[in-house]
Amino acid sequence: MIRILLAEDDEVMRQYLTRALEKAGYAVTAVDRGTAALPLLMPNAFDLLLTDIVMPEMDGIELAQRAGQQAPGMRVMFITGFAAVTLRAGKAVPQAKVLSKPFHLRELVTEIDRMFDIGSLSGQS
Repeated sequence: MIRILLAEDDEVMRQYLTRALEKAGYAVTAVDRGTAALPLLMPNAFDLLLTDIVMPEMDGIELAQRAGQQAPGMRVMFITGFAAVTLRAGKAVPQAKVLSKPFHLRELVTEIDRMFDIGSLSGQS
């Protein structure tokens, strides 16, 4: 099972994504800011960091850079509603996938499955 660390400051979006990703078969640990995600980072704890870019205290780009140092094998996907920060994220963490809000849940699941080479039937191990 793919283990996802979700960092999203919008409570409604965080709850929605957590429920939807769990229903799709992923294990999700959700936090409301980047600084809350830092203590959870360790090698092999999570397969994917799914993070909003614009958050208080620490943005998702800085979180992804620190995650790369603490857990180099973890993959990164940014979610953002701000087109301007998408370019910055791509430059700062070039191996990361960027998904722009609004997005359809199916698109998110497809992108996660693609990152881990899972077939089109997500949620099945």
